[in-house]
Amino acid sequence: MPDLDTEYFHSIQNKEMPLIVQKYGGTSVADLERIQDVAERVAMTYSAGNDLVVVLSAMAGVTDGLLRLANQITDDPDRRELDVLLATGEQTTVSLLSIMLESMGYPARSLLGYQAEIVTNRAFGRARILEIHAERIKDLLSKRKIVAVAGFQGRDQKGDITTLGRGGSDTSAVALASALKADVCEIYTDVDGVYTTDPNICKSARKLDRISYDEMLEMASLGAKVLQIRAVEFAKKFNVPVHVRSSFKEEKGTMVVEEEKDMERLVVSGVAYSKDEARITLTRVPDRPGIASKIFTPIAEAGIVVDMIIQNTRKSGLTDLTFTVPKSEYQRAMAIQKEVAKSIGAEEVLGDEHIAKVSVIGVGMRSHSGVASKTFAALADENINIMMISTSEIKISCIIEEKYTELAVRVLHNAFGLNAP
Repeated sequence: MPDLDTEYFHSIQNKEMPLIVQKYGGTSVADLERIQDVAERVAMTYSAGNDLVVVLSAMAGVTDGLLRLANQITDDPDRRELDVLLATGEQTTVSLLSIMLESMGYPARSLLGYQAEIVTNRAFGRARILEIHAERIKDLLSKRKIVAVAGFQGRDQKGDITTLGRGGSDTSAVALASALKADVCEIYTDVDGVYTTDPNICKSARKLDRISYDEMLEMASLGAKVLQIRAVEFAKKFNVPVHVRSSFKEEKGTMVVEEEKDMERLVVSGVAYSKDEARITLTRVPDRPGIASKIFTPIAEAGIVVDMIIQNTRKSGLTDLTFTVPKSEYQRAMAIQKEVAKSIGAEEVLGDEHIAKVSVIGVGMRSHSGVASKTFAALADENINIMMISTSEIKISCIIEEKYTELAVRVLHNAFGLNAP
């Protein structure tokens, strides 16, 4: 059996029965051998005197396999029926884990999303959680049952099964932790914590002991794949401590918590990147009130998320307007903007799919100057051109040519001394 890190148990040891929510991703439950490992870890946590809710994803690859089955029938399957199909992946894992725990002598019960009373809106495939009643979970916990809940799913107000979209099991776990007022939410995954940057790109990347909700939100939105952004939003809103750690190692991972004073000592905490970016420019756009609305309203109505926006004013009442969208939405967005350009009298629509976004992030930026100049100088020293810039209180993002992504990440990581302990 794996040895559990008990660091945060010490902070709640005065509670008669601490409540822990654990979430295991697809690679953690990829086969029966790994489900056995999860069962042993769950059993140890339970035996240490904790109430326990376990949220599971589908086995690795199962959701994609189910999607392929549906697409063999039609390229556009009914969204409601697709959610019914995809929800079976998590149903399999929670039932297998419960069977495993029962065979080991531990009392376990599995619940699907609707049985756990996770209520969502009716946006099939990308539903958002509205409320969690969780009375059945509380009843089972009061009887000292280990409750295994299917992640990624819920039910709408008409009783139909819904799914939360990619990464939805993280959201399920943190939302349940907030509804149950859990002491901690442990996210077990195939990485052992949150790093200063992607260790596959930068060998000197370090694992962070702690990171603030705001920093984690920025990192998740800017390309870091460790936590789903909606899960971090829930954690911040309801002040749920989240422990990101590996399913395959015993050491502690990274705690995602409220901002602490010591966190501001480090100006930059991490460097994130995303290659899922595309740039669209409308040239010689009439510079008058209402034009921006005409450009972006059709994009919004198509459900396409716009990120960075830059407007460059020309002479003679004209302007160039540039914005970025997800690369997967590039073709749709281009088609929409070509129609918009005709209607507003813009000269042409230009596009570029070969871009990337690199970002430096840190709550210390609020109280330290010079971060922007150091960022721009570090990139300039490597002759990396900056096409667009976006800033917030705790991040600076630059759009660059995609081919320079890895170099830019390493350069910025070194420039801010993130390889130092």
